[in-house]
Amino acid sequence: MFKHLSTLSHHAAWRRQLELLLDSTGEGIYGIDLRGRCVFINKAGAEMLGYSADEVLGRNMHYLMHHSYANRDLMPVCDCQIFKAFQNNKGCRVDNEVLWRRDGTCFHAEYASYPIFEGEEVVGAVVTFNDITERVEAQNIKQAAQVELERRVEERTAQLQRAHDRMRRLSSHLTTVREDERTRIARELHDDLGARLTALDLELKALAYRIGEDPALQRRLHTMTDLTEGAMDSLRSILSDLRPGVLDHLGLWAALEHLLQEFQSRTGIVCRWMLAPTLETVRLSKRSETSLYRIVQEALHNVQKHAKATEVQVRITQARQAVHFDIHDNGRGFAAKPTHGGFGLMGIEERAWDMGAHCSIESEPGQGVSIRLRLPGVLSN
Repeated sequence: MFKHLSTLSHHAAWRRQLELLLDSTGEGIYGIDLRGRCVFINKAGAEMLGYSADEVLGRNMHYLMHHSYANRDLMPVCDCQIFKAFQNNKGCRVDNEVLWRRDGTCFHAEYASYPIFEGEEVVGAVVTFNDITERVEAQNIKQAAQVELERRVEERTAQLQRAHDRMRRLSSHLTTVREDERTRIARELHDDLGARLTALDLELKALAYRIGEDPALQRRLHTMTDLTEGAMDSLRSILSDLRPGVLDHLGLWAALEHLLQEFQSRTGIVCRWMLAPTLETVRLSKRSETSLYRIVQEALHNVQKHAKATEVQVRITQARQAVHFDIHDNGRGFAAKPTHGGFGLMGIEERAWDMGAHCSIESEPGQGVSIRLRLPGVLSN
């Protein structure tokens, strides 16, 4: 029946049945012959384009409603997907182009074009199309909202990152100030109070030599001497906590070894110290040595307070230009890093970050805690 579409389309009975069939749908539907001329169009399609059906029949549909892209650049006929349906004998479905109305405006359209066969011969194409402007605008609004949301998230993330960096710089500054203040207080205590207690101890011993054999006075002087020596021991302990002199005079390794010996003597927890021979004569920067000493000090404090361990191992090795610190105890461990209570582990991580070290804290229940520090590039070739 499609051998001569242009003739058949004007047959009154045929057109009436076709109109009743096609007008029952809300989609635009039209047919074209091999020259691209409209041979039928339903009412919905004609109204969508701003025409009556009779005004469209016989006209080339590409030049009528598919002649340009959305930016008004002309679309060559060879690029028209609608015509390619019968040129290539293959249907297509497109939803990213526009169709043009009679008044020169365009609308976003979704269309499908399929070839019409009569036997083995292609005699034209049938096209269905819909105005999807509302859907496209809704998608555009959604995409714009998504872009705006992502922009705000990025902006907020950048603000939070800047705030986080400021807080870390402030934390680093406060740590430096605190260490400097500890050093100053330790020096003043040593120079002033230490000297006074030493002088008092010498005076008491000289007085004891002069007063003779009076038992009562001798007992009083011995008591005073013991109190003075106890005060000096307490002062030495305070000075060691504030700023261990061995750290400044003999370096980090000697200071850590002394710290572990003192910790073992005070708590009864066995401390094992292992230092790579290649590092025995190595000195790090003053800031790094102070931070590492405080990290080990804090780790030992956590062991004493929380771990219920019987042994602590501190192992320091070298890997090329990096120094590796491994601190491990055999205590009860934990399933997840504590989020409440003290800030010991957080302080260790912050100190490690401040000196450019990589820090990892690992633990499992009953397996103790392992603190690993990696200081890259601190050793020369």
